[in-house]
Formats: sequence, structure tokens, C-alpha cells
Amino acid sequence: MAVLFGILAFAFGTMPIYAVVARTRSDAHEIADRGGFVLGGFVRSWFYWFIWPIERVSLLLGLSPTAYNITGVLCGCTAGICFATGRVNLGGWFVLLGGAADVLDGRIARARGLANETGAFLDSTLDRFAEVGAFVGLAVMYMESASQLAVVVTALGGSLLVSYARARGESLGVVAKVGVMQRAERLLLVGFGGIFDPAVTAWQGWTPGTLLFWLLALVAAGTVATALYRTVWIAQRLD
Repeated sequence: MAVLFGILAFAFGTMPIYAVVARTRSDAHEIADRGGFVLGGFVRSWFYWFIWPIERVSLLLGLSPTAYNITGVLCGCTAGICFATGRVNLGGWFVLLGGAADVLDGRIARARGLANETGAFLDSTLDRFAEVGAFVGLAVMYMESASQLAVVVTALGGSLLVSYARARGESLGVVAKVGVMQRAERLLLVGFGGIFDPAVTAWQGWTPGTLLFWLLALVAAGTVATALYRTVWIAQRLD
């Protein structure tokens, strides 16, 4: 596990390097209007730069975007298994790996000129499979407490509603990328919550799972609020 934390420290340690040597570089595979990101465009652009070597190797090997779509689903389901069996730290890592796979599938599709409606449909739909897989494991993890289970279910339901509101709006001609609890934010909260929960709870003398639970409560509140906001926002524009 020390190796994994070393990788995480190395990743964040490259941020100053990116800020100095690569921040102003153009990104041919970026989408012009991706919507807001709570940590700002710098972190998102840095992450694209950080995974660029993986992107290049994938292109050289001829890997398809679908391969990363499926990898994302497998990571989400594996994270769920880890959460359900008490391996919270490992579950958090698989959530983040699934998020990285989700980013790579789109970038590879655009780099290879394969971006189309079929790919977009598979991408968004398989993302939901991955998310459900992780949350089912979290539900098992917290099933002994009715209140904690309710929070997990609310977080899952809110996550699906955020995505549904956007998809339904787009089907009616309104693109809604507004809100503060989109997929990237959810992945980071659940992923890092799982990774740091064992260390933080042991340090503070809390019951294992406490840190992750409160971050899930934040996800639940944020997703429900974002889904409601998108509902009103889209309805106003349809009127």
C-alpha cells in the first residue's frame, strides 16, 4: 500500500512541473465546453497532461475506446466488491482507476477519429453501470445502519438523477452541464474517501468507514441539489 501512496504523492508532485512547462500548451483532444469543475480547469488540464503517456501508448497499441469503457465498468464493480468485503482503501483506488479509464476512452476516441453517437451512448451508459457497481458495494458495507444505508442509496439515486437530467435535457435540445456534483467530483470524493478512510479513522479513533460515510453524505446532498437545479434550469429554457 505504501507503493500506491508513493504513486499518489508523485502524481501531485508533478503539478508544479506542469504549471511551469506545460500549462499553456494546446490540447487538440479537449472538448471546448465540458462544463464546470469544482477544482478548476488547472487540475483537469494537469490530469490530462499527467496521463498523456498512457494515452500515447494506448494509441500506439491500437487500443479501442471500448476497451477503456469496459475497463471502467470492471473497475467500478471491483471497487464495489472491495467495499463490500471491507477493503475500503483498495476500493477507493479502483474508483479512481475507473475514472481515469473514463477519461481515456473519450480522448482516445477523439484522437483516432472514432467519436460518434454510438461511442457517446456506450460511454455514458457504461459509466452508470460502473457507478452502480461501486454503490452497491457501499450499500453492503453500510447495511447494518439504516441511516447510513439511506445516505448511500440517496447518493446513488442523486448520481443517477444528475446524469438523467442532463441526458433528458439534451434529448430536448438543452445542454445542461451546470451543477457542482458531476461525475468527476463524485469520483474524487468516493475514491479519496476510500483511500484515506483507514488512516484517518485510525488516527482519530473513529469507527472504520466514518470518513467515507461523511463524504458520501456530501455526495448525496450535492447530487440531489444538482439534480434539482438542473431540473429547474432545463425547464426554464424549455419554456
